[in-house]
Amino acid sequence: MLDGMRKASQGWLGKIVMAVVVGFISLSFVIWGVGDIFRGFGSNTVARVGKTEIPAEAVRNAYQTQLQQLQRQSRRAVTNEQARAQGLDTRVIGKLIADAALDGRARELGLSMSDAEIAKTILTDPTFAGPTGKFDSAKFNEILRDNGYSERSFAAEQRRVYLRQELVDALAGNAGVPKAALEAIHRFRNEARSVDYFELPAEAAGEIKSPDDATLQAWFDARKQGFRAPEYRGLVTLQVTPALLADAASVPDADALAAYERDKARLYTTPEKRAVEQVLFADEKTAGEASAKVIAGESLEAAAEAFKTPIVPIGEMTKAEIFDKALAEAAFGLAQGAVSAPFKGQFGYMLARAAKVTPEAVRPLAEVVEQLKRDIAAQRAKKSVADLRDKIEDERTSGKALADAAKAAGLAPVVFDAVDQSGRDKTGKEIQSLPEREALLRAAFASDVGVDNETLNTKDSGYVWFEVSGVEKARERALAEVKDQAAAAWRDDEISRLLSAKALGIVKRIDGGEAMEDIAKAEGGLELRHDGNVRRSDPGSLPAGAAARVFSVVTGRAGSAEAANQSRIVFKVLDAVTPVMDADSETNKSVEAQLRTSIGEDILVQYLAKLQLDQGVVINDAAARAATGGSAEPN
Repeated sequence: MLDGMRKASQGWLGKIVMAVVVGFISLSFVIWGVGDIFRGFGSNTVARVGKTEIPAEAVRNAYQTQLQQLQRQSRRAVTNEQARAQGLDTRVIGKLIADAALDGRARELGLSMSDAEIAKTILTDPTFAGPTGKFDSAKFNEILRDNGYSERSFAAEQRRVYLRQELVDALAGNAGVPKAALEAIHRFRNEARSVDYFELPAEAAGEIKSPDDATLQAWFDARKQGFRAPEYRGLVTLQVTPALLADAASVPDADALAAYERDKARLYTTPEKRAVEQVLFADEKTAGEASAKVIAGESLEAAAEAFKTPIVPIGEMTKAEIFDKALAEAAFGLAQGAVSAPFKGQFGYMLARAAKVTPEAVRPLAEVVEQLKRDIAAQRAKKSVADLRDKIEDERTSGKALADAAKAAGLAPVVFDAVDQSGRDKTGKEIQSLPEREALLRAAFASDVGVDNETLNTKDSGYVWFEVSGVEKARERALAEVKDQAAAAWRDDEISRLLSAKALGIVKRIDGGEAMEDIAKAEGGLELRHDGNVRRSDPGSLPAGAAARVFSVVTGRAGSAEAANQSRIVFKVLDAVTPVMDADSETNKSVEAQLRTSIGEDILVQYLAKLQLDQGVVINDAAARAATGGSAEPN
């Protein structure tokens, strides 16, 4: 929670420093592993940036926070080994080093913030706002307590955050964007080309005779890695989940009705919404006078204009979503289009109008009863799942194989004779019935025959057990095993080679002045087509690959590109047009904003790298590994 709160208050620091830490992390760790030759490190210090030491406790806390966030995002348990393999430890320490470098530079420049300024930023931080939208001290204290901060330590941390932000804003907060860059991007996005083209079919390559054994063998030997047999594993699996055990037909109608009535308001009811407009007046007397005008037949617009006050729409909301409770009560007592009597709202006296009323909608029982029964059955099946899990685990603990443990529990395992790491069988067909596919394949190919594997959890609170029954190692195949497949691939290569050579000859003829129409007729009456609006973002009638090739050929010249079904497109670029750039268009403004951010990031990467070099960064390799859950000894 605190990490999200601090991100919200960091501005550019949150958006850029965290975004580019991977960019400069390699620079931070140029001397990774060399720290042990330095003296003066304590076992509780992971790194030193200039005169600032980064303690192991700070690294440990930051690492655990990021690990928990990674687990929430991936919705599964992530071990330290897996997190470190993804570079989480490096990113965490790199971020702390970057922060320390910025803190050091802020001290060098004498930057500071008063206690009053810090207090003001905290009081206005929306993270600490309560139901009224204002600072809530109870919520503030709760958040600090949950994250191990006192008011003093949090204020000190926020002071450092804001000073870093000041540095970053001054350095890269408003980086200029060269006009030439904007024009280049505009041209790339909006240039349109006009082309004539025809398609050479695969048959245009001519007759392809079958290769003799020596030719095919030589071709295969040069490409045998592409025909290599992957590693296969035999798997025995057993899946027990509430969905598999649930029997919706056994759920009585009365139970479904009771569940429906219990949850109708929360799950099956869309509450009434109203598009509300409010008019705020200077005092009660003025509001009453305006109301009298409306009652007399004037429009609310005329009444508001008479008192020089605007009609303010607050959007379409439910009654509970309207912050001003007095306004909610007034608006939800009106017919559509009606105007309320004067009332005192949170900001003064006002009138309200219900501009639009969307009535409450309730899904009928008949529409949801089947799903209700399935949900009830699945919930009740959880007890059976737990009982079966315990029984199967008891059987496995006694030394039984998974198939025997399943049989003892009255269940049948599912056996897969051969599965590769992508979940395909030996014919290359994808196996659809693998339970918890990704997790199972990952775990199975990290296991071996005879290993007692950890049970996999399913998303619906079920379990998957598996055993590796056999391992067939990856190997090179002999030509005899894949001769038909190799011969077909050789033929495809030969067609592509001959057609490419033929297209190249045609391109030279077109560039030499021969008419495309004449060539198309001579090649068997091929259809000559025209497309006057080929763009990089919209290939028009051309295949995407051919459209990309069009933009690599200068105007007036010809070219060719691969197309579908082994055919080849031959084209000539007739014209290229780029519309005049409108710098004030929303698209170009968005591009400029993205470029400004990108340039700012580049500047910041270089600045942080220079700071670290100037201040000196030393890392205690052993302490870093220990703080992030690794071994203190190098691998």
